Amino acid sequence: MSKLIIGMVHLKPLPGTPYYEEGSFQRTLDTAVESARALFNGGADGCLVQTVERVYRVDDESDAARTAAMALVVNAIVQTAGPGFQVGVQLMRNALKASLAVAAVTGASFIRAGTLVGATLTEHGMVTADPIGVMEYRHRVGARGVRVLADVDSSHFTWYGGDKPTSEVARAAVKVGADAVVLGHADERRTTKLIASVRAAVPDVPIILAGHTDHANAARLLAQADGAFVGSCLERGGFGGSVDVELVRRYVEIVRGIK
Repeated sequence: MSKLIIGMVHLKPLPGTPYYEEGSFQRTLDTAVESARALFNGGADGCLVQTVERVYRVDDESDAARTAAMALVVNAIVQTAGPGFQVGVQLMRNALKASLAVAAVTGASFIRAGTLVGATLTEHGMVTADPIGVMEYRHRVGARGVRVLADVDSSHFTWYGGDKPTSEVARAAVKVGADAVVLGHADERRTTKLIASVRAAVPDVPIILAGHTDHANAARLLAQADGAFVGSCLERGGFGGSVDVELVRRYVEIVRGIK
């Protein structure tokens, strides 16, 4: 089975957020479309459009202007990307309903859920899951075909309150409706152990790496996982830069060579 390579499209702060720079939205949209095209032309399977705004709400809410801006960006990418290119939506930290709404109206393929089950303590406060609310909303807006990729142990999510094994968190996420689970850390050995434990718990569920892969370690890590979100190693100048098509091609060549 081919490994899923999902490049990150990191957005500058959007309208309706504290650090939005007035007049910058068109530039943000243009850069996002350029990055998505570079990912498509470089052979990636898709992209995740993710907000990067320095400070976030911890509830499942998103400012109306921010959601509208996200929809414009995602729609532009969906309309310009080639056939089969999967586009994902993530309004951070955990605006899952707004992300589903954007995906539903633009034809995007999936959302990434930072907290689908349980709770996680972040620098912005406690983020608490509302899985029944999310799944009811998914049904209500006709987004049953929009896949939910749920973080279960990553820089975005660590189970709060008791030492619950990641394998059990993964099982809980799948039970409420996750279509794939997302995990991974900078420590490669820790990531390897997490993959093995989750694979044993939910053997038929795809495991997507939550970043931390690059051209040096991708072959090792993706030999064990089903796919990866890939960010800074594909961006000019590192995190937040536009995507470089040649860096994408090199990464794809490495991953496609996995036996």
